[in-house]
Amino acid sequence: MTFWNPPVELTRGEVFIAKRCEKRRVFVFLRELRHVIFDAEMQDRLNAAYSSAVRGKERVCPAQLALAGLLQAALRVPDHEVVELTVMDKRWQMVLDCLGEEVPLFSQGTFYNFRQRMIEHGLDKALFEKTVRLARETGGFSATHLRAAFDASPLWGSGRVEDTFNLIGRAALHIVQTAAKRRGATIQQVAEEAGIPVVAATSIKTGLDIDWDDPNARTKALRRLLTQVQSLGSWLEKELTEEFSKPPLAEQWALVQKLIEQDTEPDPNDGNKRVKQGVAKDRQISIGDSDMRHGRKSKKQRVDGYKRHIAVQLDTPGIICAVALTPANQPERMASAELLQQCGAIDELYIDRGYLGDEHIDQRRTSGARVYCKPFPLHNGGRFTKADFTIDLTRGEIRCPNAVTVVAQVGCVSKFPAHRCSTCPKRDKCTRAAPERGRCISLHPKEDFLIQLRSEARTDDGRANLRLRTAVEHSLATLHNRQGERARYRGLRKNLFDLRRHAALTNLSVIDNLRAAA
Repeated sequence: MTFWNPPVELTRGEVFIAKRCEKRRVFVFLRELRHVIFDAEMQDRLNAAYSSAVRGKERVCPAQLALAGLLQAALRVPDHEVVELTVMDKRWQMVLDCLGEEVPLFSQGTFYNFRQRMIEHGLDKALFEKTVRLARETGGFSATHLRAAFDASPLWGSGRVEDTFNLIGRAALHIVQTAAKRRGATIQQVAEEAGIPVVAATSIKTGLDIDWDDPNARTKALRRLLTQVQSLGSWLEKELTEEFSKPPLAEQWALVQKLIEQDTEPDPNDGNKRVKQGVAKDRQISIGDSDMRHGRKSKKQRVDGYKRHIAVQLDTPGIICAVALTPANQPERMASAELLQQCGAIDELYIDRGYLGDEHIDQRRTSGARVYCKPFPLHNGGRFTKADFTIDLTRGEIRCPNAVTVVAQVGCVSKFPAHRCSTCPKRDKCTRAAPERGRCISLHPKEDFLIQLRSEARTDDGRANLRLRTAVEHSLATLHNRQGERARYRGLRKNLFDLRRHAALTNLSVIDNLRAAA
């Protein structure tokens, strides 16, 4: 076991350095809080990720490596730069308790391997949760009667987004590269032998050698590519029979088949393959990052990557008490279960409309939690909307503005009699239905909740409550400024690690402010 026992009080040299860091408070609060963050309990968890056997050089304290990871996130520096800064920057040395050292505290490989251990053992989550507890203890706030707010923002992926030809072609190139290593040959030799010369060209589309001005070029290019991929499969079965059924070739070939399946469909004219019309559900968009997905923040703004979600504690604005990361194509409500589980007991929940409809939020609401959300707008071309009708779910009735009443049932459509609608003096203000048809009102399975939201939004107190959710927007903006709009890593889990450490830094900054105000 390797424990780190850094001094608590600042030395005279550290006081001088800290004064020079007023515009970089991260160095100051990490130095002042390091012994609290990495107490005996946290260090025990970090040490548990390592074997107790002693091998090779003396092990670097995991707490120092974790602290260096927080500094890396705060300053957005690459791994190799982190190693150099432990020697070249006195501010880093002050935080890491190696002031005056002339040899790097650790190697780049050690730092990388520690990050992998944190991810594998869930230590990034433990570190984030530690900052949440510290923030609540510092501010003296309860963790059992929580007022929380949810929000999400896009996180662009770091992988290259590619079209059908490049997706399939580059996936096939990886197979050729693996086969070349197995046979001790060059990529060009294997490509020619396997009948897939397209992957040996400077680019996939150059290798296809198609006149892209031809209106049928896409179909011709796809069929040429698929013919060569089929030739590659036959060659692998014949020349690398054993290796073809084992990783990595088996996995690489399965990926090629998946990409072909998601991006192509039978051509109704001749039965051959053509590029699929529309976008396949859960379509993979990158070879470099297989977890990235197409999504939308709005009708006009597309996102290629992920969505980051946070929950903040409203009683202490700025404390991020939960985080989650999802592919960009998943609706916000898919993160609700994870956020709620991290938050624990919630008395009041303030959410964006994207989280409406989640069963976990509905369970909390039926268990007594108050849920506040801006209702969905009702549009009907300037005519009467559902809000103009009196809906009484207790009595199972719905009454129109002309006092006609019909039966109402949640999850069903209530239909007004055509003969009453056709003679109604308010018909022009209500519906454009044909004369032989009456107005219809569709009731959501959770219509009672939606009625409540619409009712609250019409009151001054209700609108004031909705404005409380702006606190989470401010925290999300702070997190965005720290982390940036583009993912640092490739893959969902690694980027969740990065999100958690940025959220931890945000919480530590809140703790610093609370201590200064005390």
